[in-house]
Amino acid sequence: MAPIRIASLALTALVLAGAADAQDRDFCADRPGKGSPPCVLDAGRFQAELGGVDAVFSRGGGTSVDDVSYGGLELRLGLASTLEGQLSWTARERVRTKTGGATSTVSGAGDLGLALRWSLRNPAGDGVSVAVQPFVVAPTGAEGIGADAWQGGVIVPVSIPLNADWSLSLAPELDARVNASGSGRHAGYALAGGVGRAVGPVNLGAELWVDVDDDPSGRITQASFDLTAAWTPKAWPDVQLDASAYAGLNRRTPDLELVIGLAHRF
Repeated sequence: MAPIRIASLALTALVLAGAADAQDRDFCADRPGKGSPPCVLDAGRFQAELGGVDAVFSRGGGTSVDDVSYGGLELRLGLASTLEGQLSWTARERVRTKTGGATSTVSGAGDLGLALRWSLRNPAGDGVSVAVQPFVVAPTGAEGIGADAWQGGVIVPVSIPLNADWSLSLAPELDARVNASGSGRHAGYALAGGVGRAVGPVNLGAELWVDVDDDPSGRITQASFDLTAAWTPKAWPDVQLDASAYAGLNRRTPDLELVIGLAHRF
């Protein structure tokens, strides 16, 4: 079944399940940053988040890799006062690898992600907020782009206000990932933790991200230092424009990732 067909069926199911009167919870987007927030959309409220461009650059060992994605789409729908459904998909990704004088390129659409976020405390994201977010990833992506096998995991987003201006966010994650050999699965662990501050209509953030992949062929650890900025125009309280930059902290992490995107609540 084509990725768009799967996405259409999944979104239709979410819409039917989430039919309810919308409320006026504060606007809260998943973007930007590598972590997930604990906030949940009001029942019946719909939100679309789009990564316009996500460009990742790696250099080292005589090899350069440019990995650029366009149209990274996330659709969110409030299903109940403490529950929302999510669907994510990347329209196009292009990976260009150059080693010596040889260059190879693969491109295509990405895998399809499905998730639920269940708030355990303060679904609006105010005060101390906690949620649990199980997810699965369907192997709908192009060869060389997608994982070519089902994967899944769970994230536990947490946010804690530090004072009137600053907040702390944590997003520990446990995954079941496909082995590099293509057969079997192994555990993967990630943690995104950072602080944020609102300056008028702009939210600024800084975070550290660590990912440990326990593949049987050898453990891979990645880490980055991330800066984010999100702007909600006063005239458009349901719109957010964002930008972020991620700098790799070790040799196994891409040197630099630059992302721009937007979110719109309906």
